[in-house]
Amino acid sequence: MKRALFSLITFLSATLSLYGTTITQKYPSYAYVLSEFDIDTSYAYDRDFETFVEHHDSRFKRLYKCSQKRGAFLLPMVQRQLIEAGLSDLLAYLPMIESGFHTDIASPKKATGLWQFMPSTATEYNLTVGYSYDERCDPVNATEAAILHLQRLYDKFGKWYLAILAYNCGEGRVSQAIRRAGTDELSILIDEKAKYLPGETREYIKRFLLVAMIGESETIDFGSVNPSQQNGIVRVDVKGGTNLQDVALLLKMEPKELASLNSQYKKGRVTSGPGRYKIAIPYEKLIPFYLHYDSLPEGAAKATDRKEHFISHIVSKGETLGKVARKYRTSIFEITAANHLRDDTSLQPERLLIIPVTEEQFESLVRGQSQ
Repeated sequence: MKRALFSLITFLSATLSLYGTTITQKYPSYAYVLSEFDIDTSYAYDRDFETFVEHHDSRFKRLYKCSQKRGAFLLPMVQRQLIEAGLSDLLAYLPMIESGFHTDIASPKKATGLWQFMPSTATEYNLTVGYSYDERCDPVNATEAAILHLQRLYDKFGKWYLAILAYNCGEGRVSQAIRRAGTDELSILIDEKAKYLPGETREYIKRFLLVAMIGESETIDFGSVNPSQQNGIVRVDVKGGTNLQDVALLLKMEPKELASLNSQYKKGRVTSGPGRYKIAIPYEKLIPFYLHYDSLPEGAAKATDRKEHFISHIVSKGETLGKVARKYRTSIFEITAANHLRDDTSLQPERLLIIPVTEEQFESLVRGQSQ
């Protein structure tokens, strides 16, 4: 009898020890991930969470790998926008579990795009939702809107895990759950027996934390899938009605790859119109784009006015983009696009800039250097 009791105690101790160390041993990043979202590190020992991780970690490791590969050009952009907004770059795991980094995926509930915006939420953040043009599928604009939405949810609830719960089920349901539970403690709000929140939301936060721990524990930089993809994407101007397949061919890209970066344009064609429209291309394709695509409206400029040549410029102390643009009779936009800049804060002295110039300017400069 004593031997049987001792064996039972030993088994239970081993089981408790397994549950107490599985997450912390398998995912060394657990403390960092939990603290980034205002969750006490003791949640790593929550029995429901441990069970979820034990049953689903293989599945979400596959999701992480596939999403990382699919979003190779998008991840650096998402992270950069998050950091510039003062938010944790770990929030980049949200679109991973929302859409797997598919830019045009739609749910049965009509949520669409990288961040899975519902039509009502999208229009609240000035995203156009239409049949031929849907900005929810524009990865850059949708990310800007998602950041505003997440920041507003955080400002309301004061804790990031509450903002993430509200992102999934709505702020009204989270507020109601907190009132019913009498607390905003995570483990109580997502208790499987009390069911203060919908089952989908209770699982959602666990999925998000697990994917974040997988990614951070592997210490894989989002932008390091391929050296050519470290700079992510950049947006350039094209004429209305431009066929994305034609652009893909001149950039030597797979049409599907370029289309996935510009899913807001339906049927692979930019909205028709007299103005200019923006498309996203990989940063490494920027120079080929400027060399081979006439971004000005047809007939608006002579061939000699097209900026198909490039010269180098070393930034002087105190020099601004405006001064550089005036010096070379070009625009600030063309300089920022060619050099992947965002503003004058990127202009450090001695920095090398690539300046798009016309053939006439190029020849004039070459003649001046030869004299």
